Amino acid sequence: YNESFEDKPEEFKKQLIAFINHTRKQKYDQKTTPRLVLFSPIAHENLNSKNFPDGKENNRRLSAYSIAMSEVAKAKGVAFLDLFNASQKMYESAKEPLTINGIHLNNEGNRTLGLYITENLLGKKVSMAKVGLDSLRSAVVDKNWHWFNRYRATSGNDVWGTRTIQDGNHVTLQNELRMLEVMTANRDKRIWARAQGKDIQIDDSNVPPPYDVGTHITRNVEYLDAEAAIKRMTVPEGMKINVFASEDKFPEVVNPVALQVDTKGQIWVASWADYPKWEPLQPMNDRIVTLKDENGDGVADKAITFAFVSNPTGFEFWNGGVIVVSAPDLIFLKDTDGDGVADVRYRMLGGLGSDDTHHTANNLILGPDGYIYYQRGIFILENIETPWRKSAESGQPGLYRFNPRTFDFSFVVENSPNPHGISFDKWGNQFITDGTTGKAFQVYYKRSVTASSDKGDFEKRPLFEQTIRPYTSSQILSSGNFPEEYQNNLLVYNVIGFQGIKRYKLNYLDEGVIEGEEAGDLVFTGSNPKFTPSTEATARVVTKEFTGDPNFRPSDGVVGFDGALYFGDWHQAVITHSPYNLRDLSRDHVHGRIYRMVATDRPLQKSVTIYGEPIEKLLELLRHPVDGIRHAVQVELSGRNTDEVIQKAQEWVAKLDPMKKEDALPMLEVLWLHQQHNVINRPLLVKVLRSPEYQARLAAQKVSFFWSGRETFKPAKSESSITGMQNRTGYEKFWTDLGHDDPKIVHEDHKPAAGQASAGKSASASKGPEFQNDKVAILTIEASDELRFRFKGELLAEFSVKAAQPVEITLENQGLMPHNLLITKPGTIDVVAQKAMELGEKGVVKNYVPETDMVLHATKLLNSKGKETLKFTAPTVPGSYPFVCTFPGHSYTMRGIMRVVNK
Repeated sequence: YNESFEDKPEEFKKQLIAFINHTRKQKYDQKTTPRLVLFSPIAHENLNSKNFPDGKENNRRLSAYSIAMSEVAKAKGVAFLDLFNASQKMYESAKEPLTINGIHLNNEGNRTLGLYITENLLGKKVSMAKVGLDSLRSAVVDKNWHWFNRYRATSGNDVWGTRTIQDGNHVTLQNELRMLEVMTANRDKRIWARAQGKDIQIDDSNVPPPYDVGTHITRNVEYLDAEAAIKRMTVPEGMKINVFASEDKFPEVVNPVALQVDTKGQIWVASWADYPKWEPLQPMNDRIVTLKDENGDGVADKAITFAFVSNPTGFEFWNGGVIVVSAPDLIFLKDTDGDGVADVRYRMLGGLGSDDTHHTANNLILGPDGYIYYQRGIFILENIETPWRKSAESGQPGLYRFNPRTFDFSFVVENSPNPHGISFDKWGNQFITDGTTGKAFQVYYKRSVTASSDKGDFEKRPLFEQTIRPYTSSQILSSGNFPEEYQNNLLVYNVIGFQGIKRYKLNYLDEGVIEGEEAGDLVFTGSNPKFTPSTEATARVVTKEFTGDPNFRPSDGVVGFDGALYFGDWHQAVITHSPYNLRDLSRDHVHGRIYRMVATDRPLQKSVTIYGEPIEKLLELLRHPVDGIRHAVQVELSGRNTDEVIQKAQEWVAKLDPMKKEDALPMLEVLWLHQQHNVINRPLLVKVLRSPEYQARLAAQKVSFFWSGRETFKPAKSESSITGMQNRTGYEKFWTDLGHDDPKIVHEDHKPAAGQASAGKSASASKGPEFQNDKVAILTIEASDELRFRFKGELLAEFSVKAAQPVEITLENQGLMPHNLLITKPGTIDVVAQKAMELGEKGVVKNYVPETDMVLHATKLLNSKGKETLKFTAPTVPGSYPFVCTFPGHSYTMRGIMRVVNK
């Protein structure tokens, strides 16, 4: 399918022949050559829906590629199954669609095609008389779970990539791969037994045991109960916090990573108990949980596990169900029988980056335009397949959007290196934050019109000056309970140093510019908000001066229908994934809290009913002053019949006066309702574009962009210079040199050489200045929180100096995290980095510079805006001398080569 977008079937035939020739020379089991079967792609199903393309253009190309495959198969004597024509016949005879979007099969489509494949490969009819199909399929699903955790391991960067060498991850996680191989083989036996009408019990006694792992934490870790933790919090006068749910009564809420409120007003939690990733031989405890406050006293009475979902880094309600990230998939879940447990489950989207669960798609939110927005960070490679265009490959951190109604997908803006936090104000202005740097941005629409072009795009601008980091999420506070000065504040959740929630007032300036202004601390643990314990990248020591709870980690929040702020406490001694081993013994898998904050001198927000209400009543609620209520209305209407919703919405909006400012927001909400249901209403758009409310006009311009017919898709960068792409696997050399079929050519060409910067082979990486004479070689190297070195803004892979030449290197720290620069002897970079890590709590004092003759020159550990110049004479012996930042966790990407050449 993705190859076909090149529209070069003859070129494809050459590649396919090369693939067959290459494969026939292999003996993957060391004994025999493999048998090959070629399957054509399935056809694009025409769903006869305005939400999807009809597939005619796709099918033209797919047909050509299918014919090419059949011709190659015949010429090479390879078995071939024509699924293209077969699937077209299936679509014509089926009573219901066999795909979810025209190109990806649903459950019935998989069953129908699976039967066709089986019967045509075996050459006979298949009888399921003695085989329980559901029982057989469950065995296959169980095996798949174990196999894919091995084949495409989540947190693959820790398994194979830049972080695998730290704190024993390589030994620990490679052993887990072996464990999964045995567990997969054990489950394969059950599949064969059930296929024959029998059954066996799984016996995992032959699985290798996990390796014992110690801990990076040297202090005595103590956990307070939730009530005691509240006593250590500082809250503004007139505010009160109570425990809504905690692990002592509800073990389901361990490690709450994300919160939402449904259209019934119930608080939902994504519990990531297995963080950073599921461990073989252990139960999978990650889940989505509904918390019920049945008597309205502000305390949860019941917890229901809606669904078990691995690595649930974000979720949102839509179309009567829940969309949740479980990288590499985006899953749709729905309860159809009313028991509070999901009984519908299917994958909406695949190819999300799972290379680092800590950085993967997070903070899902349904935008007013009907798109699901998420952010993702570095060390991630994504490849998203849609009905609309060729696969969207991305190695770029930032903001992305996916339309669950149309399956459209696009990159929006870059945000690096580890973005967490997305929010919208009532006018649809979007704000994003980055966890690592603590930076915040306003995302805005920019239209560029010239005599020959009319283009639109989304860009970002700084929102406020950073003072804390790292963030886990952010939200706009809108509540009928909180005082006026809190309304429309941007709340930022922070987990290290300042452990609490900070708020920022938003100031609306000319030209759509919004600036944030720090407005105070909503809550923090301890008595001194400026108290900063040592970094989590060291063996943290909590001094007597710290009066707070060192394990308090506010992760996310949501305003309930009562106007209270409900926020999660991840509650961990180990908050980060690095430099700790993924299985560090101090990682906690039993604690987690949900707190509830209210203003005590004001009434709670008046309750409303949204779930199941008539459309007419829901439309009236679009006048509601609280953002969360209007959002819940949009969510509820996303699951209603489009034709009925739009008809009644148009009748309702016709009663509003487009020239009245008080009607601007409800009219805009109805415009968004059209956009969410993929129905263009140009007369309504024109009215909002002429609104007396400036913010409504700005919002309508975005709608106009999406309805204009202009290209709204924006590709992300995917070249190898993007951080994370250094671990990309593939056979690019094989496919670009079809005469070369050496079976030894695997991934070696794609790995950085020892001591080489991962961006070293990138054409876009700078090699730095070239010094033409024997005078002083002067160079300024920039360090940033994207964890890369740069020279004049370009990635710096290497630079050259002459032997015995005077050198002056200035390091400028342009980031917020500490950075240093060491120059080491050839071939010693990883040893030096490890020795720096082993300094532990002495590291900061020693600038993370180990005492060893392998270090030739080193700066101090520079804080933000710091600068230091190294002056030395280049070695007399030519060679490759690495330069590196040895602050824990940085050395894997902040490295390069100083090449010393002969005079």
